[in-house]
Amino acid sequence: MTPDPPRSQPPAPLAPEDYYIEDGLLVFTAAYHLKRGYCCGSGCRHCPYGHQNVPADQRPPEPDDAANAG
Repeated sequence: MTPDPPRSQPPAPLAPEDYYIEDGLLVFTAAYHLKRGYCCGSGCRHCPYGHQNVPADQRPPEPDDAANAG
């Protein structure tokens, strides 16, 4: 019988500066992402890591790129 794999720590509770609600959706702030410590690769709106783990063809446009697009 193989032993159970080690369990990870439960997530810390969210602080008020970690998120806000917009149109019924939970939006994580840059403060939350910095506490997490890495880019999760989901293309988060407030990613302070430059979306480094998001595939290039799925990265959201940079704010400067969006302003110059039109």
